[in-house]
Amino acid sequence: MTLRVLAVGTGVAAFLSLLSLFSGPPGAIALRSAQYFAYSWIGSLLGLASVRIAARLGYWDRGALRLGFVAGLIMAAPMGLVVWLGATAASGRAPPVAALPGMLWETLLICIAASVLAVLIARGRRSAASRSEAPPKFLERLPLKLRGAEVWAVEAEDHYLRLHTSKGQDLILLRLSDAIDELGGLEGAQVHRSWWVARAAVVEAQRGDGRAVLTLKDGSQVPVSRTYARQLRGRGWI
Repeated sequence: MTLRVLAVGTGVAAFLSLLSLFSGPPGAIALRSAQYFAYSWIGSLLGLASVRIAARLGYWDRGALRLGFVAGLIMAAPMGLVVWLGATAASGRAPPVAALPGMLWETLLICIAASVLAVLIARGRRSAASRSEAPPKFLERLPLKLRGAEVWAVEAEDHYLRLHTSKGQDLILLRLSDAIDELGGLEGAQVHRSWWVARAAVVEAQRGDGRAVLTLKDGSQVPVSRTYARQLRGRGWI
């Protein structure tokens, strides 16, 4: 992921450097190109870190626009410092105080726009890839009466698994760990040693007494163990 982000930043910097060949004095081309590459590389890494921070704050599952906007806000302050240091290094002196508000405002807008665009592109690429992938292997294990149903949850019961679906429930003989491996491609998570839950099946999340409980579309109450609670909070489930 980091290498891909840096590669994109390199491409942007190279494009801007190419455009600079047709504007300004030739002597300043090298300096401008160095600034473009520095800003692009540092900005790419700051953007990636900001998206991860925003995701841990619970914005991962709250829409691409909101995730990108929050990431841009997080990124703006350190990127503003980078721009200020770059301008100081380029001119040999710090920019005048009167220029700082405009510089910070432009940096904020660019950070938000770039973050939103990056998140939208990444989500679009992921969505296209998921559509082109074969259905999860686990769906082949559904009993005939449940074929074509949405899988809402998988619950371990002794050596069996109870399937919670949009067409009802049934039991199959399989280990939960094997089922989770075969559920790849469906957005969901293990929330307890005995439960895997689909994200779309959760209609309510309740927290109290140090515990969390998820309510599913079929009314099932699913406990969230402390082992998985932190991960689920980071993804905005609870």
